[in-house]
Amino acid sequence: MMFERIAPEQHDMLDGVPSPAETLRLFGHSETASILAAAYRAGKLPHALILAGPLGIGKATLAFHLAHHLLKYPQPASAPETLDAPDPASPLFRQIATGAHPSVLHLTRPLNDRTKAFKSVLTVDEIRKVGGFLSMTSHDGGHRVVIIDPADDMNTNAANALLKNLEEPPKRTLFILIVHAPGSLLPTIRSRCQMMRLNPLGEADLMRVLDGLEPPPPQEPAARAALAVRAGGSARAAVLLTQYGGLEIAEALGALARAPGMDVAAAYRLAEAVAGRDQTVQFGIFNRHALDLLADGASAAALAGDLARAKALSDAWQEALDAISETETYNLDKKQHALTMIDRLNSAMRM
Repeated sequence: MMFERIAPEQHDMLDGVPSPAETLRLFGHSETASILAAAYRAGKLPHALILAGPLGIGKATLAFHLAHHLLKYPQPASAPETLDAPDPASPLFRQIATGAHPSVLHLTRPLNDRTKAFKSVLTVDEIRKVGGFLSMTSHDGGHRVVIIDPADDMNTNAANALLKNLEEPPKRTLFILIVHAPGSLLPTIRSRCQMMRLNPLGEADLMRVLDGLEPPPPQEPAARAALAVRAGGSARAAVLLTQYGGLEIAEALGALARAPGMDVAAAYRLAEAVAGRDQTVQFGIFNRHALDLLADGASAAALAGDLARAKALSDAWQEALDAISETETYNLDKKQHALTMIDRLNSAMRM
């Protein structure tokens, strides 16, 4: 059964898949959830948390569940010992999910008013909203929660603006930074937060996530195991693989990258498949897999002791990342970008 979308549109939403604010069940991470619930009950919850781990494993879902828990139980001593799951029928759940709760500020990449596309970074103007948010009286005297999702997307100015807020936060304020790569954060930001590392989901938890979506995951044990491995414990990756043609895109791009020469016809077919007006998700899958191919190649070369090849592939990875950023920032021709990326991959892998 399809769920009712009530959350504001965001850059990383997938059709038919609840956003973290709308997700009712948290799969995996029970130990971390219990630690946070116990810390809150004991009055020892830190003022700033980093939830770190791979993309799509439930970090933001945990952040929203924690925010819900704090606002449902404004007195820590009366809070339950385990993190309370949101009730979809409650006004609290709907207020948080719709972005209307006065005590929850969710910051992510904003919409570009000129291009009507989402920006490629989390800007300083978004982070400046924190000051106004914290200047208001907290709702019912309870906590105020700022969720930055993901903090990896902050540019330098945004990171410096956030640092000022973290230095002297008001009482009963909780910052939650969703982070895919902790090394991307300023050391001064990391030093002011308590880091909680979350692991990729196991196969059982991953399949429980997918079982609630349409179409459901494969039933054959071998196919489920293969999907779990390919997804790397990421529910988001699993959805992209099974529902957005991710497996086919990855296989086609891998074949083109490793071919002895450039297959122009096949390259055009793939570029057309991922660069259409309604193919935003597929275009993202294409770019992500291109970067993964280069990163995996560089790692393999380094392990084999071929440092020259490792450096060449690392340089190609950086060039590819820059090209992706420029295409998103300036709304460049996606088909031409895809063709150039395929050619870059093929050349780099044949070095």
